[in-house]
Amino acid sequence: MTLDIRGSLKNTRKSKNALVVVDELMANSIDAFLIRHAHSEGDLSLEIKFAVKALKSDLLGQEYDLEIECVDNGCGLGPDQLKAFLTKDTSYKDDLSIPGIGNCKGTGRVQFFHHFSKVSLSSLYSENGKKYHVHLPVEESRKTIEESDFLIKQHDIGNIGTRVKLSGVLPKVRETIFTVQFIQGWFQAEALKQYVLFSALQRFVSLKYVLGDFRIEFESDLDGLKSSATLSASDIPERTSMENLDIVHLVDDQTIHAPLTMTHYKLDESKYSLPKNVVGLCAKSAVAEDITKRYLRSKSIENNAVQGFYHIILVEGQLLDEGVNEQRDGFDKIPQENGNADLFDGSQISFEDIYAKLDDKVQELLTPPDWSRDKIVSEVGQDFGVSEEMLSHSNTRVTFGDTPSSVAKRALKNLQDKVVDETASILSMKEAISRLEPDSDDFRLKINDLSWNFTASLKTVDMANLSQLVVRRSNMIEVLAMAVKQLLKVQTGLQPGERKKNEALIHNIFFPMRKDSNEVSDHDVWLLSEEYHYYDYIASDKPLSQIKLGDEMLFDAEIDERVDEFLGRMSEENKAVRPDIALFHEEGAVVIVEFKAPGVSLDNHFGDLVEYATLLAAKSKGKLRKFYGYLIGDKINSARLGSYKPLPGAKGWFDTIDIREPETQVGIGQLYSELLYYDDIVERSRKRIGVYRERLKLPN
Repeated sequence: MTLDIRGSLKNTRKSKNALVVVDELMANSIDAFLIRHAHSEGDLSLEIKFAVKALKSDLLGQEYDLEIECVDNGCGLGPDQLKAFLTKDTSYKDDLSIPGIGNCKGTGRVQFFHHFSKVSLSSLYSENGKKYHVHLPVEESRKTIEESDFLIKQHDIGNIGTRVKLSGVLPKVRETIFTVQFIQGWFQAEALKQYVLFSALQRFVSLKYVLGDFRIEFESDLDGLKSSATLSASDIPERTSMENLDIVHLVDDQTIHAPLTMTHYKLDESKYSLPKNVVGLCAKSAVAEDITKRYLRSKSIENNAVQGFYHIILVEGQLLDEGVNEQRDGFDKIPQENGNADLFDGSQISFEDIYAKLDDKVQELLTPPDWSRDKIVSEVGQDFGVSEEMLSHSNTRVTFGDTPSSVAKRALKNLQDKVVDETASILSMKEAISRLEPDSDDFRLKINDLSWNFTASLKTVDMANLSQLVVRRSNMIEVLAMAVKQLLKVQTGLQPGERKKNEALIHNIFFPMRKDSNEVSDHDVWLLSEEYHYYDYIASDKPLSQIKLGDEMLFDAEIDERVDEFLGRMSEENKAVRPDIALFHEEGAVVIVEFKAPGVSLDNHFGDLVEYATLLAAKSKGKLRKFYGYLIGDKINSARLGSYKPLPGAKGWFDTIDIREPETQVGIGQLYSELLYYDDIVERSRKRIGVYRERLKLPN
C-alpha cells in the first residue's frame, strides 16, 4: 500500500482555515479515542497533550520555524488504522458504526503536507494481548509513504496512543499563514484552548459522557515565551437553547424539507475568554464555515462580548454533513441561490432557503434588548440620504451589529444592482418587441410590460441618485454656513500676521476661482438657484476677453466709436473689470455674481452690477440682453439703497432697471439685481433641499 503525497496535494486543495492542522490533529485524536473506548471494558477518559514550539529562523526575528506535536491516548496505529492512513479515499471510519465518528475520506492528513515538509508518527497499539510500537521516521518532503516505511516491533512498555509531530513549515505557508504575528496571536496556550473549545464545542457536548473526565493540555513555547492551559470536561458549557429548523424549498408544486438544528451557547465573559463570537455552519459536529460576519458586521462587535456574554451559535444537520466539501471548510455541494440546483448533483435546497429560516432566528439570539433599529435607520437617513423606503425597495435589512455606514453601502449597492438588472430586462423586452407584429395578440401586452418595467426602473435610479445628491448638497450648505460664520479650521487656525481669505473661500464653495465650466463640472451655483446649475457656460474670475460661448468669442471688439469711448473710459477707471462668477445662456441671459468679504457694506457696490451688465451688453454684439445680478455679503446700509425694495418673504433687496448706452441712452438690456445676505443664501438653500429630503422621506 502506498500514499501518493504529491498526487494527494494536487487533487486536494489547501483548506481556507488557517488552523486546519489543529482541527485535524484534534479530530483524529478524538476519533482514535472513540475507537479505543468502544472496545474497552474499563473506565477511560480522553487525554490529549498539544505542544507548540516556535523559534526564530532569521536574525531579524521576522520568521518562525514552527513545530507542532499532538499526543493522545487513542487506539494507536494498528493494522486497520495503518491501512486507512495509506488509503486516500478510505471508508474505514464509515464502517465502524461508532457513535461520534462521522463519515470522512481521510483527506484531513493531506493538510499536514500542505503546511509542513516533515511529518512523523510514533504509536503504540494493542493486539491479542500484546503491544506493538509503530514509527514513521522523519523524512524531508516525502513524495510517497509506503507501508514498508513504518517500523513495527513488539514493545510491551508504554501507554497506548499516538504521537504526531509536524515540522518544517513550507516557505509559502510561512509567508502567508504562519506569520510571526499569527503565531504569536493564535499559538499561545490559552488562545489554542479557546479555539479548540469553540471549534469542537458541539462534538464535546454530544460526546460529554463518552469522553469522560477528559483533559486536553496545551503547552506553548514561542521563542522563550512559555505558556500552558488545560481544557477539561468542566469547561464545557451547557446549551443555552436548542431549536429545530425546518428548511423548506418550493419547486413547482413540490415542497422539499430538510431539518437543521440550531444550538445556542451564551457564555459569561468572566468565565470564558473567547477570541470572538461565533455563528458557524457545522459538518460532522465541527465548524466548517464561519458565518458570523453575516450577523455581526463590525469587527469590534464580532470580537468582543455582547453585554457581558459571548455567543456561540452552531447549525448542523444531514443537509450540511452531505453538502460539505472535501476540505471541510465550505459547502460547495449546496447552491447559494435557488435556481442553481442542477449544478450541484441534483440538490434542491439552497443557502437562500437556509438563510430565509435562519437569519431571523440568529438575530433574535444576538440582539441586545436595548438595541434600537430606529436609531440606525434615522442616522442612515440623516447622514447618507438613505430613507426607510429606500431600504425597503432595495431589500436591505438593518440588524444588530450594523453601522449607518454599512447599511448605506449595502442599500446603495443593492439599488445599483437593481438598476442594472432592470435595465437588462428592459433591453431584452425592447428586443422582443422589435420582433413583434403590430397586429399580434401580445403586442400591446408587451408594450404595457415595457412601460411598467421602465417606470419601476426610473424609481430605483431616482432613489439611488437623488439621495446622494441630497446628502452632498446638504453638506455643502453646512460648509457654506460655517464659512460665513468664519468657523472653518482654515479660518480659525490662522497664524499671527496671516491674512484672512474669507471672500476667496466663499467664492470657491460656489465655483472654483479662475476656472470655467469647460475645465470643471463639479460646482455649486445651485446655491443661488437650481436653474443656474444648467447654464451653458460658467466663468469664474476669468478675463472677459477669454470668454467663449460654443466655439465663438462671445464679445466683439468692433463696435461703434461712441461705445468704444465709453468702454475706454471704463477700462481706465476699472481695469480688468470682470465678475466673480458669470453664467451665460445661449438664449442671451447672463447671471453676474459678486462676493464681498464679511464686514464690507453692499450699498457701496451695487453700482458694480450695473457697470458689469453695461459692459457685457455693449460688447456682446446684441447677444446678451437679459441680466441677473447678485451682490452677496453680510452688511447693508438700507438708507443708501435708493430704488431697491425689500424682497418679499426673505431678507435682502431687489431692483429692476433698463441698461442703456451712456451717451445715446439706447436700451441695450435689462438688469434684475438682488442684494443678499450670506445667511439668507444658506436658509434658502436649506428650504430647497428640504423639499427633496421630504420627497425621499429623510429626516431634516
